[in-house]
Parts: sequence; C-alpha cells; structure tokens
Amino acid sequence: MTTGVVVILFNPDVEHVNALINAFTAPEWNIVLVDNSFERTQYSASRNVTYIHCPSNVGIAQAQNIGLKTLFDNDVEHAFLLDQDSLFSPDIAHELLRQFLQLEKEHSIAAIGPSIYCQFSECVDKGVLQKGKQVSNTLKEVKQIIASGMLISRYAFNKVGGKESTLFIDGVDHEWCWRARAKGMVIYQSLSACMPHRQGDDRVKVCGVTFKQGAPVRLYYQFRNVLILARRRYVPLYWKVRHVCAIPLRYIVNRYCFTQGKERGRFMREGIKDGFLHRTGPISVKDKGKQR
Repeated sequence: MTTGVVVILFNPDVEHVNALINAFTAPEWNIVLVDNSFERTQYSASRNVTYIHCPSNVGIAQAQNIGLKTLFDNDVEHAFLLDQDSLFSPDIAHELLRQFLQLEKEHSIAAIGPSIYCQFSECVDKGVLQKGKQVSNTLKEVKQIIASGMLISRYAFNKVGGKESTLFIDGVDHEWCWRARAKGMVIYQSLSACMPHRQGDDRVKVCGVTFKQGAPVRLYYQFRNVLILARRRYVPLYWKVRHVCAIPLRYIVNRYCFTQGKERGRFMREGIKDGFLHRTGPISVKDKGKQR
C-alpha cells in the first residue's frame, strides 16, 4: 500500500528537506513537494517525489489542497501533511498509519496527528483549555490538531472538502478539523507517536506570560482570521472567547514590547479592519509593501 506525504515549502532549508526526502525513499511512500517560493529549488532526485512550483505563493491552504489532490487523484488512500521544517520520521508515520487504519474500521475518522513536543518549552504540549478526551493508553479524541504530521484519508478529504484557501494561512488546519467534526467525523491525537515541533519563530515572556513571536506580516492573517472564524457556528465557543478577548492584549504586547513594533501595529490594524469587512485571500500588494 502506497501512502502519500505532502510537504509545503516556502524558502526552505534545502538540506533539511533533502534529509526528509531521503528518509522516505522506500517504495511505500509517495512524496509531493508544493513550493510557494518565488524561485525554484533543486532537491534530491528520487522517483517517488513530485515537485510542484507555485511562484505566486498560493498560500498554505491551497498548497495543501494541491498536494493532497495530486496524491488522491492517483489512487493514494492516505496522506500526511508536513511543514518544511517538520522533524518527522517513518517510525512516527507508521505508528500513526497503524492507528488510523484501526480507527477507521470503527469510527468515521477525519484525521489523526502526533503528540507535539514543543522545542521551546521542552515538554509535550497538552493543551491549555482543551486537553482532549483520552480514549485509550495511546489515543485521545480532540477538537483540532495542527497540520504538521496530520494524516487524512481520501474519503475524509472528499467528505469534508479541501482546506479553506481564502484563509490563506493561520487557522486553516483548525477550521478544517472543526468542519469535519460538524459533519460527524472525529479527530484524534496519538499518545504513542510524538513529534518535535517549533511553532513561531521565538517565545518571549512579558510580565511572566509567554507569547509566540513570528514575522510581523503573520499578525495580519492571525487577527483577520480570528474575526472571520469567530462568526461561524461550528467554531468552538471556547476558541472564539479566548482568541477574540486576547486581541487587545496581543496588540499591546506586539506593538510595544516586541521589536518592529510599528510594523507589527500596522499589520494588526489592517487585519482587524479586513476581519470586520470579511476580506479574505492574500494580503494586498499595497500592504505587502509595508513589511519591507
């Protein structure tokens, strides 16, 4: 049985991507690289690798859709989604696939993902408000998982639909999980497969509270997409309350406590405005120019 692996790229570390390709060279793996970088990049030559270049940057959601559709249209039944810096191994993949195949005999499963070992806190992420419901020694049922390490089936992709490309980035994976749950499907997180992962570029403590710090432009999508998703009935109430109420605090911290504060402030204000106006898709060319 061939299993797919979709890796989304944007100005990646080529050495790391090559190492990932080399780890999955066995005939049982079919790899699709979807590259949103402006320039094409050469990777390790391998018969099981398909490279798709999107120089206009179609966003992470559409790139995931392109990669998954490429695999599912070629009769692959199950596929993993990975970030370009994912520390993912065949051992993790085999365990997740084993669990998925067992679960889909008994449940309408949408996706499964590994437990996440946060490289900033150096511990396994157990969630803040939503810790999930443990259903066995090796599994828990959760409301959402991140894309890195997510395993989904062709059946689930067809039933739920693709990732929402108009969100472009940020909130994409959670929205898909919530949509799947609204259709009666279940999301799982493995307790027996754990993957090291970095979310954001850095962590900064302000008055004892730890905040994620990423590129200024990401704040545009984060603020905008929170306001867009908060209006939807199938989005969990706890998520709406937590993220909408956090907007004033996040604005103050990013504007006045982080580097590039003025630039961050501009992106946050644009995100809030476009969120209220329900503008979707990539940030406008005019606003992109503000990050230079």
